Amino acid sequence: MRAGLVALLLAAIGAAGPVHALDGQVIDARTRQPIADAVVLAGGELRRSDALGLFDFGPDVRAETLQARAVGYARHLGGVPAAMPAVVALQPLRPKALYLSPYGVASPLLRDAALKLIDQTELNALVIDVKGDRGLVPYRSAALEAAGLAQGRPLVADMPALLAGLRERGLYLIARIVTFKDDPLAALHPEWAVRDAQGRVWKDREGLSWIDPFRREAWERNLALAEEAARLGFDEIQFDYLRFPDAVGLVFSEADTEARRVAAINGFLDAAGRRLARHNVFVAADVFGYVTWNRDDTRIGQQLEALMPHLDYLSPMLYPSGFSFGIPGTRNPVAAPDDIVKRSLEKALARTGLPGLRFRPWLQAFRDYAFDRRAFGEQEIRAQTDAAEAVGTDGWMLWNAANRYGMDGLDAEPAAAPASAASR
Repeated sequence: MRAGLVALLLAAIGAAGPVHALDGQVIDARTRQPIADAVVLAGGELRRSDALGLFDFGPDVRAETLQARAVGYARHLGGVPAAMPAVVALQPLRPKALYLSPYGVASPLLRDAALKLIDQTELNALVIDVKGDRGLVPYRSAALEAAGLAQGRPLVADMPALLAGLRERGLYLIARIVTFKDDPLAALHPEWAVRDAQGRVWKDREGLSWIDPFRREAWERNLALAEEAARLGFDEIQFDYLRFPDAVGLVFSEADTEARRVAAINGFLDAAGRRLARHNVFVAADVFGYVTWNRDDTRIGQQLEALMPHLDYLSPMLYPSGFSFGIPGTRNPVAAPDDIVKRSLEKALARTGLPGLRFRPWLQAFRDYAFDRRAFGEQEIRAQTDAAEAVGTDGWMLWNAANRYGMDGLDAEPAAAPASAASR
């Protein structure tokens, strides 16, 4: 009897055919060259491609989908091919983005104007506030509810449907999450808030409170929101205000030293990386422009060399108006926006030894506020974008807090839609 059962099992196995390993190669869709260090996901497992672009999950991993991502390329999501080895071809992509606030993405007027401009120019991406400067989340958020935070009427009634429509247009979508500047969370948990020398909850120039970055128990709200954004279908999670406040005389829950500040910021990014690793999204962070020049942490926990191992992309805010002290040899930044952008990026590349593709700068698309109040029009915007591209960055992003943009400085030829929309 036992021998008969064994024979039946062996026959069934033989009929099913041999078990094949899930393996393959990641290549550049245009050049057909291998891509090293790509992240490949299947069946809840993660692998990185080797120097030849090869990956191997072995025969025990079962999966219906095969996902992959690599710096400088659009994400891939496809079915597992019947024949092995699999070939995963990633499309090169350089995002050129506009920023939309919670109100901007919810406003048909502002959103449609941005989309029309994208259709007419080289733009191919959007940065959308998932959590804005005042802690506002524009849609009904389970992460917000889990944090115990009140939710008013959502600005966007159906965020999944909105994002699906944007993906159908072939857009690369970046979720901006304002991290430690969080007035609603500080009001709910004042024990987590940054304090002044008198022990009171500190408020910045806008009257907003911040969360103490040392308070690891306060990280969950942003980590959960980042994971929620990944599930919604964003390509990239971008953390802004990922820093300590740039003010003196503040009191934190730990000693305010450079080493501790840097450890706290990098610790948050480590936690975010672990949380997001299996969602096939890129992780990015915004930093002050002077971080590319300063060897220390600029007293806010942002130290260039320490940050890069934790990120796919770094986005320095290279607004000429923000360089209030200028840079060596350039005392009037708004008169030389190309100099500010190019030299700051070159400094970052030289210090880190990394390629330009690891950087995607924020550029100024708003009137100067620090020097001569000049408008930033065609000449200034083109000077910045040309400078970024000359260094070989992974695209660039235009910032205007009012979400009002024009054709000034943009190439009138529409960019080819990234194949990521088709491969998702």
